[in-house]
Amino acid sequence: MTKAERWRRYWDRKSTTYDAEMGCWDRRLFGDSRAWACGQAAGEVLEVAIGTGLNLPCYPAEVTLTGVDLSEGMLAVARDRARRLGHPVTLRAGDAEALPFAEASFDTVLCTFGLCAIPDPAAAVGEMVRVLRPGGRLILVDHVASSSRIVRGLQQLVELASVPLAGEHFRRRPLKLVEALGLPVQRRERFKLGLVERLVAGKVS
Repeated sequence: MTKAERWRRYWDRKSTTYDAEMGCWDRRLFGDSRAWACGQAAGEVLEVAIGTGLNLPCYPAEVTLTGVDLSEGMLAVARDRARRLGHPVTLRAGDAEALPFAEASFDTVLCTFGLCAIPDPAAAVGEMVRVLRPGGRLILVDHVASSSRIVRGLQQLVELASVPLAGEHFRRRPLKLVEALGLPVQRRERFKLGLVERLVAGKVS
């Protein structure tokens, strides 16, 4: 079994419990981050690692939304959610590290709480920028390395189990990946001992 197949199967199984688990994190740690991110999306929007579609209720009605995810199990839940909400969305299976879209296809690219578990986050961010139109917005939200040294030490200990078992990283900083690509950060917020970071970056023409 390849690594991609392993993680695809993992997320297929996880799709049955994902909403309940993320609901707890949303209430206790992430706050209004989903609404914060989706409320700034405009035009033709791509959500990378859309998962079960938890962000769907947060998007403005006028956007044209496409979602991509590695797991068909997660996408099945997202399709059901979109149908119940009456929210039009095009859902596709695909790898964040090799997005199945042409360059400059979207006005907004968004990813919430996905880069923490993508094997190569630098490749994924590079792909997000590739499919983003000049002048477009890249919107990222994730849990990151804490600004507290003590908490970072605890995160390192947790990763000893979470990385091999679930591919879950707690000390990544998507901000650094965005800055490395030269994208100007237009807005950035960090809170809860620095555990949550959310940003909007622009793609220059």
